[in-house]
Amino acid sequence: MRVDAARNRDRVLSAAREAVARGDTSLQLNELARRAGVGVGTVYRNFPTRQALLEALSEDRLLALLAEASAALAEADPSSGLRRLLRAVLDVLLADEAFAEVLAIRQEARSAAAGLKTRFDRAAEDLITRAREAGALRADVDAEDLRLMVCGVVHAARNNGGDTDSAAERYLAVLMAGLRPDPRSAVPRCGTRSLPPE
Repeated sequence: MRVDAARNRDRVLSAAREAVARGDTSLQLNELARRAGVGVGTVYRNFPTRQALLEALSEDRLLALLAEASAALAEADPSSGLRRLLRAVLDVLLADEAFAEVLAIRQEARSAAAGLKTRFDRAAEDLITRAREAGALRADVDAEDLRLMVCGVVHAARNNGGDTDSAAERYLAVLMAGLRPDPRSAVPRCGTRSLPPE
């Protein structure tokens, strides 16, 4: 990439980061071009879609989460490792509202962020398996359940009317308590109903 092209790409990314920091996750590419002082064609050449821009913005966060996943896997206690990773994901989601869309990247997507997301998903699955095998995680909870529950914690923490970080810590503690195995409390999968006792 030419130096001026790289500089223009960085200017667009900087304008997008500023927009997200202001709470504007719409990332209208025409508006970003204006704010970055580049032509609209420059934006579309580098980021043909809003999703491509979101993914580029998120690569550093995905790398940080990969490092956290590795550190979590290295912890002696699988429950502590799982909590560590969930807290790291919470912190990223609380800092960047648009990141939830990146966590939902489909496996077949072909981008640097999708590759990082696939690596993160594998590390998270390894951690979940390890926690389950150690008896620290219910057998009926999977990675998708955890992703959705963490999104719920983020929503609750943002909307509690108080200190977001303290609320996130409290709700994570409640979540972790609910993830512990209890053979008396199996739950049905989503989309299924328990049959009433006869």
